[in-house]
Amino acid sequence: MNLEVIRRRPVLVPAATVLVAAGVGAALLWWGGAAVPQTVPGLPDPGPATAWLLPTARLGMRVGAVATVGLLLAVVLLSPRSDEGGLSALGYRRLRAAAWSAGVWAASTGVAVCYTLVDLFGLPASQVLSARAVLNFALTIPLGQALTLGGAFALLAAVVAAMSLRPAGATVALLAALAGVVPPVFTGHAAAADNHQLAVSGLLLHVLPATVWAGGLFALAVTRRGSTADLTRAVRRFSPLALACLVAVAASGLLSTAVRLTTPADLVGTRYGQLALVKMAALGAVAVAGLLHRRWAIGALAGGDRRPFLRVAVVETLLFAAAVGAAVALSRTPAPVGEGEEDAVTALLGFPMPPPLSVETATTAWMPEPLIIAATLAAAGLYLAGVWRLRRRGDAWPPARTALWLAGCAVIVVATSSGLARYGAVLFSVHMVQHLLLMMVAPILLVLAGPVTLGLRALPPSTDPRWPGPREWLQAALHSRVSQLVTHPVAALTLYVTSLYVLYFTGLYELAVRSHAAHLAMIVHFLGVGYLFFWVVIGIDPAPRRIPHPLKLVLVLISMVLHAFLGVALMQSTTLLAADWWTALARPWGPTPLEDQRAAGGIAWSFGELPTVVVLGALMLQWMRADQREARRRDRAADRAAAEGREDDELAAYNRMLADLAERDRQVRT
Repeated sequence: MNLEVIRRRPVLVPAATVLVAAGVGAALLWWGGAAVPQTVPGLPDPGPATAWLLPTARLGMRVGAVATVGLLLAVVLLSPRSDEGGLSALGYRRLRAAAWSAGVWAASTGVAVCYTLVDLFGLPASQVLSARAVLNFALTIPLGQALTLGGAFALLAAVVAAMSLRPAGATVALLAALAGVVPPVFTGHAAAADNHQLAVSGLLLHVLPATVWAGGLFALAVTRRGSTADLTRAVRRFSPLALACLVAVAASGLLSTAVRLTTPADLVGTRYGQLALVKMAALGAVAVAGLLHRRWAIGALAGGDRRPFLRVAVVETLLFAAAVGAAVALSRTPAPVGEGEEDAVTALLGFPMPPPLSVETATTAWMPEPLIIAATLAAAGLYLAGVWRLRRRGDAWPPARTALWLAGCAVIVVATSSGLARYGAVLFSVHMVQHLLLMMVAPILLVLAGPVTLGLRALPPSTDPRWPGPREWLQAALHSRVSQLVTHPVAALTLYVTSLYVLYFTGLYELAVRSHAAHLAMIVHFLGVGYLFFWVVIGIDPAPRRIPHPLKLVLVLISMVLHAFLGVALMQSTTLLAADWWTALARPWGPTPLEDQRAAGGIAWSFGELPTVVVLGALMLQWMRADQREARRRDRAADRAAAEGREDDELAAYNRMLADLAERDRQVRT
């Protein structure tokens, strides 16, 4: 491999990446039989053009997504800043390259939408494609909606990247690109599998880290300018991120494959299982190359020699391209189908109707949510790492705060993965318990743990202003305009309260029980708005706004009244929420849906006030401690003034105010 040619013509790396991904994908498609139309006499056939154009478009989507996410990640995290804090020349070039790759991604998505429609109809493209048919598919059919939404995010990333000149714009484009990766995951083999919640969440946990891992590696591999010192720093930053992605990809890949295979023998006895083994082997080879990076290439790069890094990076990128090609072939290969027939309830829930609710079933019938569990474990691990760093350097951190954080994480896992998760879509009352745990109990525990304070104390400041680190990112987030907006008392209260009424008194609740994507969004929303509100009223972390304690008390009381009113409204309502869902579900045991809805209202009205009492207690305690600190401060100021033989400034101002009031009163009387 001639590294001088690569340095002179870095476009060879992306070109080789596309060729390897396309070659591997085409070979595996042919080998797996997905590229050969299985024509059946008397049934329509879309023809060989669709059999090849659709995988090609999907390959373009995946390569474009990987390149876009990687280049934007490199702009935000792996590129130095200018002396003024803006984009450096390297960051600017990467941002513009990301705009082009996002454009390719969006265009490939457009082709995929068209030929997915052709594939579904099983007719030649000339008989299917029309503006009306494509628009109807893109806006009304779930598969078309998912592809269109992903393409819309890709287009948004392209526009923002093309117009931005600041790191903040690159961050917005990166978030849009990551969002664009998500929608297609909710279609295909994962969504159609039994227990599709587990399959889809496992696939999300697989696709997102794989995209970040491959994209970051791609961005570093095509880097040809910049100093060796900057490249070394970028590689060192990327190395722990790549390791975390490797763990997530390996674990979620095994989980996703296990969900789709009916027996262990299918792993070697079916084309789908064999392609999964090929993909695993390619990712294993990438992991070995990453190990060589850590043990050999980074050391040589720190010594000023780029050649070992470039050699390993190019090989690792091509291996990743092979894995992407295998993934495309895998997406076109049917997964093994079990012998059992799926009934209507299983099709709705993703699992069979559970037995009647009891203490035993609620505690034993767990339904793990891999995405939430992984995020919660990561949050707990990062918090414990921060505490360990403080203890190692001799600083104290209250054990009670650590216990509160771990308890909050445990509440999230119980609410989303225990028997509550299995029965939450079957009984509205159980869903209400989940709602209270996620929106009130867990956020209260988390905000009282002070994670931002821990981060600011544990994270070291950056030694180079051109390379801001996690501490600087955290500070920038705290002082951003978005933080100032959402921490406004009116905004925090509005988001916390009105979202409940919007969820339950519109069609959003039924969407959340029918769609796993909407269900995950609901969980994130509950946690997000709950954390935001309680951070404003009882949080111990620094906030963009200082709110007086009397106003905090008013906010808590208003939220308590409005939450109780929601419970009363549910108890007294004669209109069944999500009536179509309960009718289709036809639960054969337990209370009627309307009785269960009224029980849920009672839970919201009664149990929902208990966390509010805790919040009021914490708020009053903080108020008292704040007054005591203020009194001690004034006493120290008065003591200093007395020691210096002068009058305390605050006391003098207070005496002048009293004198002015007395003089004004005397003048009024006379």
